[in-house]
Amino acid sequence: MPRTEINGMQLHWELDGGAGAPIVLVHGSWGDHHNWAPIVPALSTSFRVLTYDRRGHSGSERPEGQGSVLDDVADLAALVEHLDHFPAHVIGNSFGASIVLRLAGERPELFRSLIVHEPPLFGLLKDEPKARSMLVAVQERIAAVVELLTAGDFTGGARQFVETIAFGPGAWENLPQATRDTFVFNAPTWLDEVRDPDALEIDLNCLRKFSAPALLTVGEQSPPFFPLVVDRIADALAQAERYTFAEAGHVPHLSHPEEHVRVVAGFIQGAAVSSVGT
Repeated sequence: MPRTEINGMQLHWELDGGAGAPIVLVHGSWGDHHNWAPIVPALSTSFRVLTYDRRGHSGSERPEGQGSVLDDVADLAALVEHLDHFPAHVIGNSFGASIVLRLAGERPELFRSLIVHEPPLFGLLKDEPKARSMLVAVQERIAAVVELLTAGDFTGGARQFVETIAFGPGAWENLPQATRDTFVFNAPTWLDEVRDPDALEIDLNCLRKFSAPALLTVGEQSPPFFPLVVDRIADALAQAERYTFAEAGHVPHLSHPEEHVRVVAGFIQGAAVSSVGT
């Protein structure tokens, strides 16, 4: 896997598939490019698929000092430009979805379309009464993870996150050892993200500049505040479609990879037809 200096950071990246339109996959917090392994082989039969480790994750360089989601956005733009891998269909999950949406508002010319799943842009729900009690509960769980990580207990913090926020009780022991090791190694970067005042925010007015096709997805079993976030995002996009993964949660590309590939490929095909028609 190549490692290249991008935006002042050494980033690991990988390119699969030799033909077809470019796709970029942007992973969420705690993980790395391996999160996309269940869907890359199928997508790479029809597309050129770029995956990478975001700064501070696994094979990429970890910066010193407080980082920002703005750095991640700049990294993504610089990487696709360096590799001449644009305009692309850009896909993001969780915090990766937040990065994709921010870039879409700032640099829409880099996109053919965007596909995002459950961006944690909870700043959009500050004035949403239906979300208040749910978000308080989540913040309490996040605070418990932060306390463990701040004390240097990266394993305990990672386990706490997996079992109280991400997947549920008992899930930690069922994860492969390699996945647990990745969570532990990337824990300091998650702590950095939590401390970033911009991490949960987005300027919807900026996002309104994006006019290409967009697919916004949620999982049927995910917390109910994610559809509320997606509602706000959809209102800001000119061409927003919605899809719900039945019996899935926050990572459908892991839990339902065949359906995920089918939905993504179908949407991209439709977006291509739409662009030809215009």
